Amino acid sequence: MGKSGNTFLALITGAAIGAGIGILYAPEKGSKTREKIGKESKKAQKKLQRQYEQTSNQLTEKAQKAKINFEEKLESTLSSASYKADDILAAMEDKLETLRKQNAKLQKDVKVEQVKTQAKKATT
Repeated sequence: MGKSGNTFLALITGAAIGAGIGILYAPEKGSKTREKIGKESKKAQKKLQRQYEQTSNQLTEKAQKAKINFEEKLESTLSSASYKADDILAAMEDKLETLRKQNAKLQKDVKVEQVKTQAKKATT
């Protein structure tokens, strides 16, 4: 049970103890005591309901803030990862273009050598 749950339990326990002590020391008739118990229990119930609603609202607000915070961090992380992925892809494309140029040059050099070799064979 969290901190709010413990607080809520303490409030319920306090209200029950207070009502019980009030009944024990009440110097009135049974009907009056029952009426008083009814009123006091209704008051305690309303008070507990208000406290419960406040606690729920606070927890809901905290949950919403946590959700927003998580979403912001997630978006930031994804955005950062996206930029890094873009950088990696750009670097790979540059490297691929360099390799294409080197390959094209090698193929050209091989053809030049083949032509030279054929020319030597034809002239000898």
